[in-house]
Amino acid sequence: MQSRRDWLKASMGIGGLMMAPTTLLTAQEKDKFQPRKLESIVRLSSNENPYGPSKRVQDRIVNSFSEACRYPYAYSDGLAEQLAKKHSVSPESIIITGGSTEGLKIAGITFAANGGEIISGQPTFLAMMDYAKQWGATVNWVPVGEDKGYDLDAIENQISDQTKLIFLCNPNNPTGTLVPAQRLVDFCDVASKKAIVFSDEAYYDFIESPNYPSMIEAVKRGDNVIVSKTFSKVYGMAGLRVGYLVAKPEIANKIRKNVVAMSNVLAVEAAKEALRDEEFYRFSLAQNKEAKQRIYKLLDHLKLDYVLSHTNFIFFHSKRDIRKLGPEMLAKGVRIGRPFPPFYDWCRISTGTLEEVDLFIKGMLEVYQG
Repeated sequence: MQSRRDWLKASMGIGGLMMAPTTLLTAQEKDKFQPRKLESIVRLSSNENPYGPSKRVQDRIVNSFSEACRYPYAYSDGLAEQLAKKHSVSPESIIITGGSTEGLKIAGITFAANGGEIISGQPTFLAMMDYAKQWGATVNWVPVGEDKGYDLDAIENQISDQTKLIFLCNPNNPTGTLVPAQRLVDFCDVASKKAIVFSDEAYYDFIESPNYPSMIEAVKRGDNVIVSKTFSKVYGMAGLRVGYLVAKPEIANKIRKNVVAMSNVLAVEAAKEALRDEEFYRFSLAQNKEAKQRIYKLLDHLKLDYVLSHTNFIFFHSKRDIRKLGPEMLAKGVRIGRPFPPFYDWCRISTGTLEEVDLFIKGMLEVYQG
């Protein structure tokens, strides 16, 4: 059986696909950055960071066990103060949640339950809309444009007296697109006077456009804007479930009444340390960028169109029904993203460790050229 390294060496000449050999991490890097172990089925389906929590964060968790008998309220207040300083807002503007998903859900039911309307692009991350519909909200879907990005003009035209929330996932999941900076600022300035704009910035850290604005700046101006952030992605803490919302105090106070899960002492203390571990933060971004470049090179070789991504995943035109491609890739040992209607011939693939990405490349070559 051909080993991964033998295959990589041979693949240097496959159809002109020139792949740089994978640079393996040193023992010191593995200890500091904690890459996940290579499994028999490589899961590149959920946009998880393949690194982390970092050694510093893990040590902080272990040292926090003695505090696990305590309720998390005071600890969360400390994290809120740290985040308020980071974003230059008041602590009253920060709401600590059990992952950003809780933040999306409670914002949805706070403002759009019992018949309120949410306007959202499609496809996008569904946590807010699916949950709010259970509480009586209605959703006005606006299809993405030909570039797979939000059609903000169409969204703006749909705003009515019934509209309570406008949901933007920026960069968007699953398309990986980014709203042009000035267009986003202008849209929020106008739309937030008619309804609350919710900006999900789960993937904000991966944006490569210099000086791209966070909508936290709109919050500082007093606009009716809510921003969602998470420790799940760039900090590699998806399993710890800690995120937060940023909004002006009068909006934050309404949302805070609906917080259910919050988080826990260990996750909160981990988040505090993650904010200080700048070395892991830089490493995480660099590894993600390298993984994306390898995937781009593969897709170029296979002549499959893709959206340039501002996230830790890539949305590409598979030219095959994803409901068939998924099982084919699973048979090759790689789990890819689920279907995102109506784009059944498009695939979302998450970045992984470089070893995991190599296995994805190997599987794709076998499926498409076998």
